[in-house]
Amino acid sequence: MNGQQIIMNFSRPPSMDDLQVMAFHVLDTLPDELVEYCDSLAIQIEDFPDEVIEQEQGIEDPYELVALYKSGKEHSPGVQMKSANDDDVLILFRRPILDMWCEECEELEILVRQVMIEEIARHFDFSDDEIDDMSHAHHQGLL
Repeated sequence: MNGQQIIMNFSRPPSMDDLQVMAFHVLDTLPDELVEYCDSLAIQIEDFPDEVIEQEQGIEDPYELVALYKSGKEHSPGVQMKSANDDDVLILFRRPILDMWCEECEELEILVRQVMIEEIARHFDFSDDEIDDMSHAHHQGLL
């Protein structure tokens, strides 16, 4: 077991604060391919996406969205971002994540890590294969 691993046992559903602690730990242990993109990234935990986000993302069920990377400053089309700016935030939606946790019976920190890797990587236009490789390799390193 890694000395830095957070061990949380829950007798009740993890709170927003619990997920915040977990997400900051995951942020510090992301795959090398993503670390350079996350220098100024903020993490925010919300129970569900609000109505504006639901409309922007075209979702009808708030459980459909587990995370959202929001850029604070828009950039021109075709301009590739090299890292998060001070206004970028990764929003993790607690209730959809907990629902996924119950369905998949995976360790919660591993699930949060997977969600974060996928959302950050998609924002920075990594391919599905690259995301799968990163996720698989990083998951193997946790065992």
